[in-house]
Amino acid sequence: MSEANIVPLGNPSVVGLAGFGLTMIIHQLHNLELCSIGPVIACGMVFGGLAQLLAGFLEQKRGDNFGYAVFTAYGAFWIVYSLIQLFNKFDVYPSSTTDIGYLMIVWTLYTIILWGASLFIHGAMSFTFTLLVLGFILLDLAHFGYPAMGKVGAFVLIFSALNAWYIMAHIIFLDIFGRDVLPVGEPWLTPRLLPNAKPVSWFKKINP
Repeated sequence: MSEANIVPLGNPSVVGLAGFGLTMIIHQLHNLELCSIGPVIACGMVFGGLAQLLAGFLEQKRGDNFGYAVFTAYGAFWIVYSLIQLFNKFDVYPSSTTDIGYLMIVWTLYTIILWGASLFIHGAMSFTFTLLVLGFILLDLAHFGYPAMGKVGAFVLIFSALNAWYIMAHIIFLDIFGRDVLPVGEPWLTPRLLPNAKPVSWFKKINP
């Protein structure tokens, strides 16, 4: 197929980042006791779950392992979390606060791996995942005897989600205006430090 016949496709990361950010915000509003668990389950199953999974599979299509790992894993995480809440509601395989705490700890460790990769992408991504790791650590503490940390972690994770939306807006505006309206900053670590490292570009459209 010649380049003239190639039809550019949209960037799936905008949907993944949108679902990630919205579901995270709704969940933290629940942790701050501002809304019930209902919107969290609904968003977790559909927007944070299914939509992110689909975005991750499309990231795999364009060869982006970071986006693939982030969106498929976080999509699956929100579906798992929603199912846990439903199981607790209907007393099917109920999970205690400690049970969920162990899930959060393991998820924190996974997020730390992604945080390491984010340091080579751009400043906004690094900041998003730094807040994400910190927020999960605070939620871990909340599940193991320090409930006040859950409130603090909720605010940290809301800021992380808003940063994810900023990256989403950066990609959309870059495509629409053809210039960098919302800059994301340089990577905190550069490939020069690791010659074989390749920063991930979340700005290109994918082609079939």
